[in-house]
Amino acid sequence: MSEDKATTAEPEVVDGRKLRGRRRRAQIIEATLEIVRRDGATGVTHRTVAKEAGITTSLTLYYFATLDDLLVAALTSVTQEYTDRIQDLIDAENDDPLDGLSELIAESAGPGRERALAERELSTLAARRPALRSAARAWRDKVAELARTRTDDPDAIEAFVALSDGLCTAILLDDREADPGHIRAVLGRALSPSGSVNSDRVSRPRTRAQAD
Repeated sequence: MSEDKATTAEPEVVDGRKLRGRRRRAQIIEATLEIVRRDGATGVTHRTVAKEAGITTSLTLYYFATLDDLLVAALTSVTQEYTDRIQDLIDAENDDPLDGLSELIAESAGPGRERALAERELSTLAARRPALRSAARAWRDKVAELARTRTDDPDAIEAFVALSDGLCTAILLDDREADPGHIRAVLGRALSPSGSVNSDRVSRPRTRAQAD
């Protein structure tokens, strides 16, 4: 093989290895999230994740040396999806970010329920495992950033973040559909200086029959 061909082939080998490594990490993270959704965060160990992923325990240890490393990666993968979507809402020039956030929160009752459950489970675990706290705060920090597009009142921002967090938890506990219009109304009150809501911007909560 000529020197030029060898030089060309080497980056391809390196890139291939990196790609396989990323795929393996993603496989391990998804197996971790599946265990969290099914058995809770306490069910996560290197051994159970390896079994779920169909790989050896030594391979999970190669990519994630400690259990905290594994849990942080799993939580980050969930929160990153949420924070990316919230950032898109912040960056949108013509759309009301509260409408988009309300839709995102409402998804916890539908297609986003399993991922929301995993995020809640792992975020709660962060109270006992400090290594997870930075990843657990990512969602709240991004919601606060969104609130700051509407107000500079620190008390209102803190209330808005707590309310968003609480709404997500309440939806996961309720066995019913979530109404984005109602969520939008509740969120709007948190940012309203007088606690009132502009009726032109907020729709009334809908019953399931009305939604149908």
